[in-house]
Amino acid sequence: MENNQQLQAITVQATVNTPLEKVWKYWNSPEHITQWNTAIEEWHCPRAENDLRAGGSFSYEMAAKDGSMSFDFAGVYDIVDENKHIAYTLGDGRKVSVTFTATANGTDVSETFDPENMNPAEMQQAGWQAILNNFKKYTENN
Repeated sequence: MENNQQLQAITVQATVNTPLEKVWKYWNSPEHITQWNTAIEEWHCPRAENDLRAGGSFSYEMAAKDGSMSFDFAGVYDIVDENKHIAYTLGDGRKVSVTFTATANGTDVSETFDPENMNPAEMQQAGWQAILNNFKKYTENN
């Protein structure tokens, strides 16, 4: 059943048990992005470019390891507030906001994104959460 209502933003969250400065670095450095930026084991991120500043752009190649499919996840930064907040607009106009908050246990990372209308919201939430979980695991273990 289809409706014409605007899709509601989706939020995914994780607490990374490492200091805020390390979380920020691993989130934004291409050499780290290529290590964690995937939702499932059969995919990887062979290339990442990141110009981390308001007005700067990023592009991450997401590809099936068997070479059958790939796409670029890309956008332009609207806000970059070091160690606190990043907001960007994807190529299709959707908005994403990421906040980083230091806690007694490490760093809370919260991503809120506008869903696309091709896949169910639950699938999109699961995919973005899986990537965030990979980020948490990679950052805590490296």
